[in-house]
Amino acid sequence: MTEQLFVEHSLNRTGGTGFRVRVLDNEPAADNPPVAAIYGEPADDCLVRIHSRCVYSEILGSVDCDCHDQVQQAKELITAAGTGVIIYLDQEGRGAGLLAKARGYVYSQLHQADTFTSYRALHLPADSRDYAAAADLLESLDLTRVTLLTNNPEKVKALESRGIIVKREPSIVPVSDSARAYLEAKREQGHLIPSLTDS
Repeated sequence: MTEQLFVEHSLNRTGGTGFRVRVLDNEPAADNPPVAAIYGEPADDCLVRIHSRCVYSEILGSVDCDCHDQVQQAKELITAAGTGVIIYLDQEGRGAGLLAKARGYVYSQLHQADTFTSYRALHLPADSRDYAAAADLLESLDLTRVTLLTNNPEKVKALESRGIIVKREPSIVPVSDSARAYLEAKREQGHLIPSLTDS
């Protein structure tokens, strides 16, 4: 296992104990390196959420996706459990970047299409995210088994390919009407989301 370099400090939160923040320092040139928000003293089988940046929901309050609600749920579950890790990756727009995501939104709104269809029309990969840095951060915490809060089987595969044993815990949050079609599209792409048609 390669030794991981990182910078770590504490972070205060309103209303209680804060997270420790561990920023991966393997690639100093990275503008927005991967970060782990660590609660308590994580040990094997602790809760872990791997989360990709979503400016629209996390900063602007968009309800067109479930990103904000998923990371909030992860914080609540980890806090209640007393320990866990949220890994935050700068992989906006499923790794395509914010500009590509914005172009995808324009296409979606013009053609009443989901974002996967929009990405295909714009000759973009459906999902170009990479989870190697997430595995690096988990290894830096000496975690070999995790309970992963996710509906995305690719995240499970990525960690397992690095020798991390994964128990998947579904991340199910309330769905807005505007996010329903997006989540159905994700389900059709292989995400492990129950059908929302009758819910």
